[in-house]
Amino acid sequence: MNLEDERVPAATNDVERPLVSILLIAYNQADVVADAVAGALAQTYSPLEILISDDCSPDGTFAAIEAAVRDYRGPHRVVLNRNARNVGISGHLSQLARMAHGELLVVAAGDDVSVPERCERLVACWNARGRRVDLIASDLVEFDNPDPQGGRIAPTELGGYAGFDDWARAQPWLVGAAHAWSRRLFERFGDMLPGAMAEDQIMTFRAVMTGGAYSLREPLVRYRRGGLSGKRRWRTVEQFIARVQQTTRFGLVESEQFQRDADVAGVGDGMHALLVPKLARERYVRDVFAARGFGAKLGLLTRTKGVKLGFRVRMFLYAACPAVYRPFFALRALAKR
Repeated sequence: MNLEDERVPAATNDVERPLVSILLIAYNQADVVADAVAGALAQTYSPLEILISDDCSPDGTFAAIEAAVRDYRGPHRVVLNRNARNVGISGHLSQLARMAHGELLVVAAGDDVSVPERCERLVACWNARGRRVDLIASDLVEFDNPDPQGGRIAPTELGGYAGFDDWARAQPWLVGAAHAWSRRLFERFGDMLPGAMAEDQIMTFRAVMTGGAYSLREPLVRYRRGGLSGKRRWRTVEQFIARVQQTTRFGLVESEQFQRDADVAGVGDGMHALLVPKLARERYVRDVFAARGFGAKLGLLTRTKGVKLGFRVRMFLYAACPAVYRPFFALRALAKR
């Protein structure tokens, strides 16, 4: 489903004010998405288009989005989209990037809020660097923290990443909902594979391999902690196992994406060598849970190479004898009461 007005933004001749596109993605965020939409609509920057998309949420997220924009009469072009099936974060953002017209693509999440000056400050930063950098990440501030400094979140300083060796030595940490990428970066590497947990590491690697990435040390996003990357206390061993399997699926897709992008950037051999231990762990976890029967799982435990023994044993026990861990999870649940 796609609903939009007929005003396609005209190309701007003002070199200082390129067209910007906000890519606001939401999933199962009916209770908070109106705040995210309000933050996008309140942007002081123009020209701006705002793409707001629900990834086939089973709750009332899309209805909440529609209600949040119903009375908007401001200057920004607003596009609403609801996917017919869930495609995940990487597939969702790739879809919106193809729909967007802007030169700078600003990522926003359905549970966070962009401050009104976010796009204005990102464009000023981009212009000041001659629009050479391909990704700009800003700081964030915790949504409900009354102390702006106490709640400040400052991702990795990206300015020091000059190429593959820097990225391989220490992969940066950042929050996807607080970064923006150039259109040319997306066009050079193309769509992200569907099924990755998030886009932040993927797009940062792409930027480091091309025009570079930059950290804008200003809190431009009010951030709600949690989501897929949030730390959780699992109440049952079954919940923990489901999370391990999900994370492994995400990791395998991310590894494949890194290899594809490294091949495009001309550093395929280096990436292949770097991914060997990561892929060995991910494939072992995938296979030990998929194997049928105790003997098949035990065979994987004894035959697998390149994965530490302690890790192999833990995953084997979760896959073959989850009851071993059941008392541990029960005791931890009791301790939290």
